[in-house]
Amino acid sequence: MNVPFLIIMVVLPMFADINVKRTFEKYSFQSVSSGHTAEQVARMILDSKGLQSTEIEHISGNLTDHYDPTANVVRLSDSVYGKSNLSAIGIASHECGHAFQYAESYKPIVIRSKIVPVTNICSKLWCWIFLLGLFIFDTFPALVYIGIGMFTAVLFFQTVTLPTEFNASRRAVEILRNELILDSEEIPAVKKVLTATAMTYVTSLLSSIIHRSTA
Repeated sequence: MNVPFLIIMVVLPMFADINVKRTFEKYSFQSVSSGHTAEQVARMILDSKGLQSTEIEHISGNLTDHYDPTANVVRLSDSVYGKSNLSAIGIASHECGHAFQYAESYKPIVIRSKIVPVTNICSKLWCWIFLLGLFIFDTFPALVYIGIGMFTAVLFFQTVTLPTEFNASRRAVEILRNELILDSEEIPAVKKVLTATAMTYVTSLLSSIIHRSTA
């Protein structure tokens, strides 16, 4: 593999991870003027879209926040739940954006949810199958192509993930602004938090593309 590409594959995700942590930490010291906590804002956002049946739960961990479509629950982590800062509000509203997507059958997230089981298997096994195929290529060359196919499935999943993440963030910012949940001066900070988070998905996709082109 080309060394510069290898460096890029390592540096890009690392930089994105550092950036999202620094951005989150920066705005975690800025309290919202309303004094609302993240779960209170999430409740207001969900109710404004008629999703009163969607529950909000507290889970352990740092930035382990997610929306669980099977249970119809928005789960907020230790670093978000109960917090009334701009970072926490941004993350909570983003997860509500995913709840809206499922409620409206937003096509990219419907596709992503359908391929999650297959992608989970492919992401864990593709590299081992590909390497095994290289060792026994003369005997069973199909393994190499199976590995490449599995990696392609992972790449497709990451590609579909991008629009779902950006769309969820856009929905979150719009409703925070339109429902006057945040002051206009607070919106730019929330955008920065959500942009930094989204960039982790962008760099992950770029790294996978580079890996695919140099494999």
